[in-house]
Amino acid sequence: MAILSTSFMGLKIKSPLIIGSSGLTNSIENIEKFAKMGAGAVILKSLFEEQITQEANSAIKQGAPNDYPEAEDYIRNYTHQNSVQNYLDLIKTAKKRVDIPIIASINCATATEWTSFAKSIEAAGADGIELNIFVLPSDFSRSGSENEQIYFDIIKKVKSEISIPLAVKLSYHFSAVANTFEKLSWTGIQSLTLFNRFFSPDIDIHSFEVKPSFVLSKAEDIGISLRWVALLSNRLRCEISASTGVHSGESLIKQLLAGAQTVQIASVLYKEGIETIATMLDFLTKWMDENNFADIEAFRGKLSVGKTTNPATYERVQFMKHFAGIE
Repeated sequence: MAILSTSFMGLKIKSPLIIGSSGLTNSIENIEKFAKMGAGAVILKSLFEEQITQEANSAIKQGAPNDYPEAEDYIRNYTHQNSVQNYLDLIKTAKKRVDIPIIASINCATATEWTSFAKSIEAAGADGIELNIFVLPSDFSRSGSENEQIYFDIIKKVKSEISIPLAVKLSYHFSAVANTFEKLSWTGIQSLTLFNRFFSPDIDIHSFEVKPSFVLSKAEDIGISLRWVALLSNRLRCEISASTGVHSGESLIKQLLAGAQTVQIASVLYKEGIETIATMLDFLTKWMDENNFADIEAFRGKLSVGKTTNPATYERVQFMKHFAGIE
């Protein structure tokens, strides 16, 4: 039978299927189910940099008015510590209940005081940290290079705090994706996750409100990450973990063929249930047996840009060749 074991962030795992950060990974009961179904690792729900600030501000507003700055500092510190402690407790409990890697997740946009959380997360027993970084390039006064420097600053600051593996989850909103990702891989991180899924606004024309849209990914969303996994495969100094649009065993295999070391899922679990993990892994195992692949490395990257017979397919961005003559 095919061997599914591989590595994630330098950690040995039993399968290439990773449970990505979401509300589902905030539950010990779910984490136990993920492990039982064969998941290689679990990335916990993100601890938001903004969330902690907002909770502190909310507590201050709800309290009685006072003229003592020390009281405000105390409330901020209490809320900060309470949020962090809940997260640390989740890590500690998960490590006791399952035998697969538990990866903490921090959603961040600056290299400020939150970076000290990383040391506590390591002490709580997390096997690694995934930084979910996204800086919307909407500031007219900031150049592209200044936006990109934020990513390097965050990584440097966090790495100075911890010794456990570090992964970075990114978007594709860079003017030079390949060049920037290559440079990020030189910082000593163990993995790049391509790509994160962030808030997208929509407008309700009846209530005149701005609301979130496209919360969950769709199967057809796989195209963007598949392209970049294939283009970057074997070109970086770290692993690639594919994310977004993986909704079946077939799409799991596609990302591995493109060159991903591991593949993360989340939306499909909301849509089809946790049992989907076992279904996808069974599909992968049968496919590997049918094609005489003894392990993941026997076919990983087989259809990356460097190995496919038609690399130009990944570079093509216009429809002219494929849809010529279609009205």
